[in-house]
Amino acid sequence: MKLTLKDGVSYKIEDNGLSAEKTAVFLHGFTGSAATWDGIDGYFQGMRLIKLNLLGHGGTDSPSDSRRYTTEKQAADLIEIFDRLNVKQAYLIGYSMGGRLALSLAMIHPERVSGLVLESSSPGLDSPEERKARREQDSRLSRRILEEGIKSFVDYWEGIPLFASQLSMDPSKRKKVREERLNNNPIGLRGSLIGMGTGSQPSWWNKLSGINYPVLLIAGSLDQKFVAINESMAKRIPAARLEIVEHTGHAVHVEEPDFFGRIVSEFILK
Repeated sequence: MKLTLKDGVSYKIEDNGLSAEKTAVFLHGFTGSAATWDGIDGYFQGMRLIKLNLLGHGGTDSPSDSRRYTTEKQAADLIEIFDRLNVKQAYLIGYSMGGRLALSLAMIHPERVSGLVLESSSPGLDSPEERKARREQDSRLSRRILEEGIKSFVDYWEGIPLFASQLSMDPSKRKKVREERLNNNPIGLRGSLIGMGTGSQPSWWNKLSGINYPVLLIAGSLDQKFVAINESMAKRIPAARLEIVEHTGHAVHVEEPDFFGRIVSEFILK
């Protein structure tokens, strides 16, 4: 379905429409789409499942102004979507960029959150110097998307060390992930990088101790950078549970979908 917000931006959303006690909202990562969650519905029987294509991704609009992509504006979009879909509270399941947005929404509107599942995500960068350096890096990368085209960018993106573990996946899985990336709009990817990259989003490190709802943190053991980040997060969040998934990299839900579906559904349905 397509949902047009009050400012005219349209989001493409998948909603199973169930009238259920619990609702789970899934937020994908950078260069992904709602299709990244295909195949895990069976673990969430009896729940309302909503999968969003985030701004600049999938079938959702790709505004040309990167200022429309800020974390705060996309969090406001989610609240408007919740209101339109009559979602009072939801479990937010976010991967990487989607996890950063999920955490930001939870910090700004904690009353709308039943619990958080953050996969390979972070609360942002702690120091102004780190944020500035990351913004400059993302700006250079965003220019590359427009100058070289989406195929060249995807070739580069698939080759970064963060996704090295995906090289051992079944070729059909790798093809599906690549097709998702190629189907995105380069203007949308540029806007997403600049507007809500890690260097542009708020840093939530100092507010993690105030979280008072259940949080499940997930990281793959081969993704050592995010293992360390999530270990630090787990020490600060009072109700956090940390799950390190063995022999898996950044995209746990893609590399080990059955394990991911089981631990997340058990966390929500317990």
